[in-house]
Amino acid sequence: MMFQGQAPLEPEINLGPHGLGDPKDRRLRKVEREVMIPKLMREVAKKEKCTEEVAAFTECCSASGILMAYKCRDQNSSLQSCLGKWYKNEQFISECTELYLKERSEYRESGIPKKHRVTKL
Repeated sequence: MMFQGQAPLEPEINLGPHGLGDPKDRRLRKVEREVMIPKLMREVAKKEKCTEEVAAFTECCSASGILMAYKCRDQNSSLQSCLGKWYKNEQFISECTELYLKERSEYRESGIPKKHRVTKL
């Protein structure tokens, strides 16, 4: 039952060109804030910010075999310290959030997941 001047109960939903959501929507769901963006932060930090620590830990693990948990404690500690520093950096969090929103917008616009998109050179 609606009264005069009252908005309908259904929220306005823009499903976008492929029914995946509005490409311009910048709101984040709880799972995006707490799971997806931190996952992206880990990936970016390992690939771009802590490359030396990742390489040292990887090399130590491959050389140590089954004793890696004991022999690579220093490298693991160094890696965790580097990653922790970036996880707390507000600018890095903001950059990763923007990167996530950009990728989500491209997906919603094209309907093609990132791993299937071909980048143009």
